[in-house]
Amino acid sequence: MSRDPTDGLFTPRDEDADEYRPATIRPEKPLLPKRFYREVTAPLVDGVYPLLLDGRPARTPGRNPLVAPDPVIAEALAGEWQAQADEINPATMPMTRLLNSVIDGVSQTRDAVVDETVRFAGSDLLCYRAAHPDRLVQRQAELWDPLLEWARERLGARFILAEGVMFVEQPPASVEAVRRTVEAQASPHAIGGLHVLTSLAGSILIALALAHRHIGVEEAWRAAHVDEDVQAEIWGTDAEAQARRDARFTEFAAAAALVRQQWRA
Repeated sequence: MSRDPTDGLFTPRDEDADEYRPATIRPEKPLLPKRFYREVTAPLVDGVYPLLLDGRPARTPGRNPLVAPDPVIAEALAGEWQAQADEINPATMPMTRLLNSVIDGVSQTRDAVVDETVRFAGSDLLCYRAAHPDRLVQRQAELWDPLLEWARERLGARFILAEGVMFVEQPPASVEAVRRTVEAQASPHAIGGLHVLTSLAGSILIALALAHRHIGVEEAWRAAHVDEDVQAEIWGTDAEAQARRDARFTEFAAAAALVRQQWRA
């Protein structure tokens, strides 16, 4: 059997891992592989959309077929591969990496991913407030209070606020309400995407509000980076820090697209 030309482009799943980990790019490979295909398609086949490169099915690092669950995600997946120029750069392919992780990881370790995601409800970003400066205090209230109100009304979950970083234990009933919401999702794509959103935001409440389309992607991103934004307004930022933030936002936006397509309220 001929070697799959997509082998080695993405970090394979660790078979001994106890929990799901998003796929990352191999740091030891400075040279990018050459583009080896002309045509990219993702047709509907047996209810899913496999990625085809010159008619040949692409596979994940775990040797599973690389498929999208719906036409919108299929278009995004195919678009990433079509957009590659002379070289294939995995850093510019967030949807591909996310689908690899879902197919090879979340589908096999769903309960562990749910547990890891729900754990954020015990120390959610929105519950820890600054005492100063006034600009930060006000911005947190403006962006976070409406989300906590939404969680009370939509999820039936009330959270306790704290000033500073001292841990405050949240009501078990509230954490359980969050768990029920996450566990109700049958799609591994919804679960995996939510995990990425929660990890990048530091808040499962922001992620759930985005999944339920209560807020948009940009609003969710601002809510997750209140402290960083205020610090930048006061002290300024640099190009390197902005580049890192832009890269995280690309991952965040891809996960948001996947979740919002697959989420069932």
